[in-house]
Amino acid sequence: MFTGIIECLGKIVAINRDQENIHIRVESVLADHLKIDQSLAHDGVCLTVVAIEGSVHTVTAIQETLEKTALRDWKVGKVVNLERAMKLGDRLDGHLVQGHVDQVGKCLSVDDESGSWRYTFRFNPDLGNIVIEKGSITINGTSLTVIDAQKDRFSVAIIPYTHEHTNFHQIEVGNLVNLEFDMIGKYIARLHERS
Repeated sequence: MFTGIIECLGKIVAINRDQENIHIRVESVLADHLKIDQSLAHDGVCLTVVAIEGSVHTVTAIQETLEKTALRDWKVGKVVNLERAMKLGDRLDGHLVQGHVDQVGKCLSVDDESGSWRYTFRFNPDLGNIVIEKGSITINGTSLTVIDAQKDRFSVAIIPYTHEHTNFHQIEVGNLVNLEFDMIGKYIARLHERS
């Protein structure tokens, strides 16, 4: 479990294919605090640390992860949001995040609003996911509040701190992002389907 509060940014320094899997090497200040077999969210995707060398850790993504997340577009040099799994008893500053991406969204617009930024994303509502006004959403692992919720799109407002300390400052129109919808909303939607 995660909270959606990004601890630091990491930089992809190598991507190596091994049959249908890829091994991703990421450089960050977190490497000294990691251990083998630890869960670590990379842009909201929970991946297992399989190796650590100095300031670089390695994770492996299987084909299903590549097909269902924006990892398929990752390149060497990309900056990713990193968060370690939460400890039981810690403050929950964001919201409950599983690190399981529900679907990929596409950035439709980035609007500078004189001190903050408004990002609008489109998603496929046919997959059963919903957003609600003032509800929670996780974008590239970042816990945010939905504004302007519509059937197939939503917006979020990004303050300067979040813009600087996450990879939101690199998201441009047309970019794909990892979306994890609110867990409580998903359970309610599933129960509604059954009634």
